[in-house]
Amino acid sequence: MPSALPSALSIAGSDSGAGAGIQADLLTFAAQGVFGTTAITCLTAQNPRGVSGVLPVPPDFVLEQCRQVAGHFHPKALKTGMLLEVGIVEAVARFIQESGIPAVVDPVMVATSGATLLAPEAVESVKKRLIPQAALVTPNLDEASILLGRKALGGVGAEAEAVELAKIYGVPFLLKGGHAEGDELIDVLAWPDGRTFVLKARRAPGVDTHGSGCTLSAAITAQMALGKGLKEAVAAAHQYLQDGIHKSIEVSGLKVIRHGG
Repeated sequence: MPSALPSALSIAGSDSGAGAGIQADLLTFAAQGVFGTTAITCLTAQNPRGVSGVLPVPPDFVLEQCRQVAGHFHPKALKTGMLLEVGIVEAVARFIQESGIPAVVDPVMVATSGATLLAPEAVESVKKRLIPQAALVTPNLDEASILLGRKALGGVGAEAEAVELAKIYGVPFLLKGGHAEGDELIDVLAWPDGRTFVLKARRAPGVDTHGSGCTLSAAITAQMALGKGLKEAVAAAHQYLQDGIHKSIEVSGLKVIRHGG
């Protein structure tokens, strides 16, 4: 008899261009050997040139999706992505609290295109209600700047910034360095007690990395669902993302992240 396939849950927005959001999460879950389930928080009208529209799902219906999935599939881990509004943030925080499922929080706030993906009034709710319940938070440097209240620079200062975030919020943080200057990219996993784990990679010129944050957080979630500890899950997910970027595929004239080898 085959062994049971573990499940994971993505609570995030739909990307009509399929490079990020729910679509990227499901591709990642499948590639990692995990059954993917979803609770869609919003619909977006977008392609690689930008986002032209966003339509939120009512918070009660987001919560209902989560509860239906949890009631049957019993996910071993979940991730959050684009939550957009205060009501959705509150509903998701409530679900995480009531379910006890380990949560990877990707604090999606601003798209690379500059589109706002989290209402300004929802930021405090993310800080106070969502992040304290996370097993891991995975901000990029722009999001880290909002969470720190000052500009995060990454690079040689990434380790200190990651530790500061972990201590402020009392949970582990993975500070992503993709938005820093230079060809060497530094990600830092930090715990509130000051421990760190540094991961390095090389930039891949000419590759559209839209969805890289979603892919990384989904891969970490999948590894956690498979029973890996946090450090091991982050290391495996980081390798998966780097492989996907450096072995990119071409779709409609763009080099994009390859899923599944």
